[in-house]
Amino acid sequence: MTNPDLPVTEDELHAYVDGELPADRQNAVAAWLLAHPEDAARVAGWRTQADAMRARYAHVADEPLPARFRTDALLQGRPIGRRVAAIAVAATVAAFLAGGVAGWMARGANAAPTGLDLFTSEALSAHRLYVVEVRHPVEVAANEQAHMVQWLSKRLGYSQHVPNLETIGLKLIGGRLLPGPNGAAALYMYEGPTGERFTIYSTRARSPQTALRFKRGDRNAAYYWVDNQAAFVVSGPADRSRLKTVAEAVYEQVDQATRG
Repeated sequence: MTNPDLPVTEDELHAYVDGELPADRQNAVAAWLLAHPEDAARVAGWRTQADAMRARYAHVADEPLPARFRTDALLQGRPIGRRVAAIAVAATVAAFLAGGVAGWMARGANAAPTGLDLFTSEALSAHRLYVVEVRHPVEVAANEQAHMVQWLSKRLGYSQHVPNLETIGLKLIGGRLLPGPNGAAALYMYEGPTGERFTIYSTRARSPQTALRFKRGDRNAAYYWVDNQAAFVVSGPADRSRLKTVAEAVYEQVDQATRG
């Protein structure tokens, strides 16, 4: 077992992004990011880049290898030494990497993560991390909702409004404080009658106001929007119809509370 008091290394930050960090270091890294906003911003950027690369190149993994990259075809029927074979393999790999990098670089400034990308990726990552927790899914339980709202409102710098979703079958579990791309963020978790969980992520946003937008992740999905310089992300299972129902309920209640 690793020591939770050890300083967080850059390798651990990469492992955290890749989902390969040992379970006994998850809380230590999360606490570190909360206390080190520069590292939190780096992690957010890495996640956005990884999501963008997966979205752009995921289909390539299922495609057959082009003949020009098949070293067995290049070497078949030719008496050849190990050194020449190694050079052939290296040249093939170099050609593949050059093509991939050129394609990526050709995107230019469009590859830069936007504010919307950052907070939505962060929200989905937080959702995946905490919805599987059994004993500690939240920091403050729903039975202390008044304290939770006051605490998170103070930390985020604007009033928090926690929607009541019981009419659509979701009960509030509680909430927690997280590091966000532009400062602190709040995460509220809800649970349905069959155990499915949804989260609402809220943080400051520098992006202009938007309507509801949809983003699909690996196993989850999210609806997100920006209103009055605050960003909201509703994440849950990738059932778009159900998720939209939840997101619209949250949107309406937050909008009513904001306009007051």
